[in-house]
Amino acid sequence: MSAPQQPYVQDMPPQGGFARVQYKRNIPARGPSGAALFAGLTALVAYGWYWNIQGIRERREIRREQTWARIHLVPMLQAEQDRHEARMLAQQEEIERKAMKDVPGWKVGEKVYHTDRYVPPTVLVADNKFLNLF
Repeated sequence: MSAPQQPYVQDMPPQGGFARVQYKRNIPARGPSGAALFAGLTALVAYGWYWNIQGIRERREIRREQTWARIHLVPMLQAEQDRHEARMLAQQEEIERKAMKDVPGWKVGEKVYHTDRYVPPTVLVADNKFLNLF
């Protein structure tokens, strides 16, 4: 004989449901948030650009002052060059006078090409250096 049949009862959750299953890791936040890092980086870059632009302005002002100083010094330097050329010409004529004193009909300081036109040597100003081109 078989055992008496018991009525079928479905297994149900407890009243109010089961407890939640914890599937996330509970890791505490370390350090500043992403937004705080981004804000800090933006502030740092802005600060760097500010000083970079200030340096560019300072260098531009120094370059402008140097340019004007050179512009104002050119007449004085040209006069100095002219005096130097006059001294050298007088010295060369004196050497020519001593060397050619025994040659009859020699004229000291006479131009080779028989012209009265004076062409001074060209002076170029480039990077704080004077280049004499003869």
